[in-house]
Amino acid sequence: MSHATQDNSSDRWQGGVLPFKMNYGKLMMWFFLISDALTFTAFLVAYGFQRYYHEGVWPKAENVFTHFPFLHGDHPLLYVALMTLVLILSSVTMVLAVESGHRNHKKGVKKWLFLTIIGGLIFLGSQAWEWSHFIHGTHEGALKLGKGTYTMPDGSVKTTQGNIAQWGNEAKTELIMPFKADGNPVSVKGAEAQKIIANGTPIQGANLKENEYGPTLFGNFFFFITGFHGTHVLSGVILNLIVFIMVSRGVFERKGNYEMVEKVGLYWHFVDLVWVFVFTFFYLI
Repeated sequence: MSHATQDNSSDRWQGGVLPFKMNYGKLMMWFFLISDALTFTAFLVAYGFQRYYHEGVWPKAENVFTHFPFLHGDHPLLYVALMTLVLILSSVTMVLAVESGHRNHKKGVKKWLFLTIIGGLIFLGSQAWEWSHFIHGTHEGALKLGKGTYTMPDGSVKTTQGNIAQWGNEAKTELIMPFKADGNPVSVKGAEAQKIIANGTPIQGANLKENEYGPTLFGNFFFFITGFHGTHVLSGVILNLIVFIMVSRGVFERKGNYEMVEKVGLYWHFVDLVWVFVFTFFYLI
């Protein structure tokens, strides 16, 4: 009796059934994706808070991302929408690659995995073009003011915040200036606006210190959030390429399963899903 009890106790230490019927590698991938999702959530929440706090001077994405390669005129968010479509289609090809792996169909895995890699490279190239255009800018929309204070029409004296003022594209006679005193934007018109414009120099494009489109924080969040996601896409392309080479060499065929394709597929689907949220909260709302 005691011997049977001892055997049962020993069996319990052998692990029994796999948790959620997953092996160790797939379970660890889920743990990583959950932690990474929390990181992206923190970035988007921080972006939302700053946008709400600077609502009066925060630019609209549809007024900033209006260009499309080889096309003239404004095409608000059209190129970003195309990038999103490419990434979603790459997620579809990844599903087909995993499905081919379940059937141990080597040619199918290679074909769909190759198309997934191409989709990722197209997205990265498109993002590089978007970054380049954002950095280069239109050279319209903002001034870099000299340091110091300015006298308002009501006689009050205030100091500019960030030495940046914005004006309308059609008539550059009105400035919307955020000030250090209370943080609220103040409209300056007429002769006072012309005086400030005459003493200022245009801000060219955007970087981490200056931003022709609006507050510097807008550019900082753009570079950080889209750059962080782009790093994930690049990592996914590299992983897919490594797995593609292994598939071509018959590594998984000899092993008897293509589970590694499924693990990499989980990561790729996560990257695609995160971009949907970035596209929604950064570009659309």
